[in-house]
Formats: sequence, C-alpha cells, structure tokens
Amino acid sequence: MSGLFSVRRILLAVAALCALASLVLPLFEADGVIVRIWTAPALFAPALAILVLIVVGQFTSPHGRGCESAWLGGMTLDLAIGVVAHAGAFLLIGALEGRAGEAAGGFWALVVACWLLAWAFVDAMANWRLTDRNAQRVVNIAIPLVFGVWLLILWQLIAVGFAIPQVLLPPPSMIGTRFAASLPTLWADFRQTFLQAVLIGYALGCGSGFVVAILVDRVPFLKRGLLPVGNLVSALPIIGVAPIMVMWFGFDWPSKAAVVVIMTFFPMLVNTVTGLAASESMQRDLMTTYAAGYWQTLFKLRLPQATPFIFNALKINSTLALIGAIVAEFFGTPTVGMGFRISTEVGRMNIDMVWAEIAVAALAGSVFYGMVTLLGRAITFWHPSVRG
Repeated sequence: MSGLFSVRRILLAVAALCALASLVLPLFEADGVIVRIWTAPALFAPALAILVLIVVGQFTSPHGRGCESAWLGGMTLDLAIGVVAHAGAFLLIGALEGRAGEAAGGFWALVVACWLLAWAFVDAMANWRLTDRNAQRVVNIAIPLVFGVWLLILWQLIAVGFAIPQVLLPPPSMIGTRFAASLPTLWADFRQTFLQAVLIGYALGCGSGFVVAILVDRVPFLKRGLLPVGNLVSALPIIGVAPIMVMWFGFDWPSKAAVVVIMTFFPMLVNTVTGLAASESMQRDLMTTYAAGYWQTLFKLRLPQATPFIFNALKINSTLALIGAIVAEFFGTPTVGMGFRISTEVGRMNIDMVWAEIAVAALAGSVFYGMVTLLGRAITFWHPSVRG
C-alpha cells in the first residue's frame, strides 16, 4: 500500500492524534489531584517532538516515505522517528516511578503515540535495502530486537501504570532485579537441568533414534513392526511417564534424561526413515550400475539426501528436550533444577523468581535451537531450501 493511505501514513497520523490528545487529557490522577502535561515538562518534550516530526517530515512528503530533503529525508527521518519513540518510552517509564496506578488518559495516549512511532520505525527498517551486506545483516538482526524490546516496554508500562498485583504479573524491571540477585541459584538450576538432563538425554535420544532408523531401513520387518510401536510410545503423556522414570532411575538428573530420550527418540526415527527414502529411484539405480553396495549407497547417496530431514528432527528435539526435562522435575528432583525452582517459588508466591527461571529457559532453548540451525545451514548449504 502506498500513497495517501499507506500503512506508514496511517500509523503516523494516529500517532499525531494521540500526541495531541496527550496535550489535552490529564496525565496522572490521584486523590483528586490532576497532573497535566504542562506541569510535567519531561513528557511534554516527546509529545512535542512527535508532532514536529510528523508534521515537518511526513506530511511534506508526496509519497508517504518521508521528506526527501537533504536534511530530513528517507533513512534520516526513519532514524529520527526511532530515536523519538525510544526516548519517549524511556521518559514514560521514568515518569511512572512513584505513580503506580495513577496513569490517566493523556499518559496512555502518549504511550500509544510512541508505540505507533516504533511500529513505523520497524516497518521502515524492514524496507531498507543496503548495499553493504554486513550493514544489512545488522538491520535484519535489529528488527526482531526492537520488536522484543517494545514488548518489554509495553509490559513494564501496563504492569506499573495499571498497578497490576505482582503476584499476577510482575514488571520486567522487578524480574531483572531478581535475575541479577539470583545468578548463583539460576546457574545451579541451569547446570542441573540443561547441561546434564537435557544435553545427555538429547544426545542419547537423537543418537538411538538415528541408529534404529538405519536398522529399520535395513530390515523391512522392523519398518512394519517397530514404527507403529514407536508411534505408540511417542503418544504417551509425559505427566504419566515422568513419575515412572523417577521411580526407575531415582530423583537426580538420569530420570529427567530418560524422559528426554523418550520425547526425542521418535521424531528422529521418523524423520531419518523419511529422509533415507528421499533419494530418487533413478539415483539409486545409477549407484547400482556402479556396483555400489548397500553401505556405499547409504553413505554416498542416501544419508546426504536425508541430512535436511535429520536436522529438522534435531531442531524439533532441541525444544522438546528442554520442555520434557523441566516438566519431569515437577515429579521429583533434588533441591535444584528449573522445574523444581518454578514449582517451589510458585508456592511461595515469588513470581518474579518464576519469571527469571522462565527467562533462563527461553534463552537456553533459543540459543540451543539457533546453534543447531546454524550447524544445519553450514552442512546442508547445497540443499535448495538453504540456497533459496
């Protein structure tokens, strides 16, 4: 969409209306005392900056992409919009200190105006086409980062502005403080759950699934007899299996690794068997004409063709393994571990510590998934799905 009714024009027009509303409506109300923007100069600056940017920059552009003048045009205007949006958010967060639950209509109008500016900034970055590949790569990374930062900003403003009870939704600042103060505890939980249960269970589950897939491919009887059983095992509920594994292997990390093995075995088995069948019959016939045996055909043709399927299973299992280990810790564990900490701190109403553990799990899972993805792209660079 371009021209008068482009998404960018609509976002900035609504942001301008919200900035105007913030100049009229009260910012804070408490005990009959009303604070307006004229008596809060810290917030008057971003409201005025939003209006100046939009009027001078956007509405003087004939194509809805910003003023194309030398001093305020194109990317320069986009960057100015981004700076004003984030500076305004910083001032809004600071203005809420000591005023939890007192935010009024003018404050929320200014929040919406800054959020729409940030939306327009991300939309502009998504359309940037830079000649420098490294700079373009930095922009591509910055887009999801800005989006994630604004989720935290809105979370902070809403939690404090509406004075939501900390038991229901603690603000990110409170979670960050708890995170920094609990680093030794979080590291011990991470080591117990991720470095021991997840990684060992992941290696055993994926490795055994791969070996059994080779056997299934080699022995037709196993394909007809073992795959249905494997499907049945994959459908077992984890909340039923985890207590049994705890009884079999004890309360420490081996029982959680056993749960991870059960969860990761079948995805690897099915994907590998499917990948081994991905090569075309003409390719296999060609190997036969070269007098290639089963193992030569397997290593030189079928396994390379199956590599994308194998990495798909590894990526799926990288998140399944973490979920399985954390859930298994709810059914018995020593006094350490992410699942143990979450269940214990919920009972104590320390929700900020629960969110800190969730943040550690999310970061660990994302980094693990990203490493497997990068490894897969490096090894399967020849595949059309990667080249494209």
